[in-house]
Amino acid sequence: MKTIYGILVMALLALSVIPGALAVSIGSGIGLDITPEQFAPRIWMCDSRIVLEDPVEAGRISNAGTMLVERVNNYAFEGEQIQWRVLAMDKNKIEEIQEVVGTIGPTQGTGNDIEVECVRENAHTDGEALEASCNARILEEQLTEFDAETMDYYTCTFTVETPASMHGEYFITGEAIGTDGQSAIMDENEYWFLNPVIALSIDGDMTFSDVRPGSIAYSSTMLVGNDAEAGSGVLLDMFISGTDFYDPASSGARCPTTNHLKLSLNLREQAALGAGILPGATFSTDCDIDTWINTPAERSVDNHDHLCYYATSGAYGTAGNANADAEGYKPIVYSNEFTRDFYRDAEIIQGIEVPGSNGFYPGNFLTPGAEIAITFKLGLPEPCVGDFSEGQIYFWGEAI
Repeated sequence: MKTIYGILVMALLALSVIPGALAVSIGSGIGLDITPEQFAPRIWMCDSRIVLEDPVEAGRISNAGTMLVERVNNYAFEGEQIQWRVLAMDKNKIEEIQEVVGTIGPTQGTGNDIEVECVRENAHTDGEALEASCNARILEEQLTEFDAETMDYYTCTFTVETPASMHGEYFITGEAIGTDGQSAIMDENEYWFLNPVIALSIDGDMTFSDVRPGSIAYSSTMLVGNDAEAGSGVLLDMFISGTDFYDPASSGARCPTTNHLKLSLNLREQAALGAGILPGATFSTDCDIDTWINTPAERSVDNHDHLCYYATSGAYGTAGNANADAEGYKPIVYSNEFTRDFYRDAEIIQGIEVPGSNGFYPGNFLTPGAEIAITFKLGLPEPCVGDFSEGQIYFWGEAI
């Protein structure tokens, strides 16, 4: 047994020194081919959409550059603005978003005319919580944290241009456009009628024939309507004003003390601010025709209401308005131009105010095609002679 063991050991030692390639490593490899997805941009509107008043004429409530809170239908005029705050994203990198813009076109979707570049904020850092109102999602993935490498917020301010370039109905939205030509729009498209034509219709006239001095006469009823462009949905807030009336002929007119027929009890004239036409409405007390016409001594006094009106529209009318007489007739403010004073006392129909509206009266609105019926009452002084046909009653409609 000992002899055999020794032979085996020697054999193993001999093997260990024989040259060979038994300890050499060899290997082989494969290449790696990765093509990142050409990620289409995403854009989400956050909860900060506002409509802004233009700088041309302030509304009843809204001043230039402030929220246009009185606009309730989808029409807008030159200079008014729609503003959104949006979140845009591209998973390749934020620089892959070439631009974020406001677009306008006849149909929904990408590729409409670009009207305005949106302004990038560049003011946020990684890890900030995303604004929940953006509701940023990619399929089932809910995005919750801001990533400065792939996303940013933008402010888009679209201003309505002149009717020459913007007139009619359009879809308006925000769009993110990638450098590779891919783009996306906000889910929330808006549909606006831009620069609709607004107009008033007047059916009837105000004629008083053979009125006896010192008496009262009534006109036939005329209709004043909203004749805005069809389909625009323009709501008009209605107002009335007027001037004194004069005899255009050299006929020796007098009514009752000089050659003009006074419109109303003019507080500005009473304050000695001039007898001419002054801008701005002037509030009168109740129509006082019935009072002075039945008082002989007052029939020849010049400073009275001589023309008042009664109006109805639907369930509303002037009866019971703050400065209406017992018949429901109201005095007419003295002005030949529209000013903010009209919101105080020149509405055709006042009465019940819309709660929280700062002065809007539902009976004073006209939708396209709707009309207000108006009848006038004339109190003719004594003495009075002449043909007082030179002067104006003005009807005003303001788009709200």
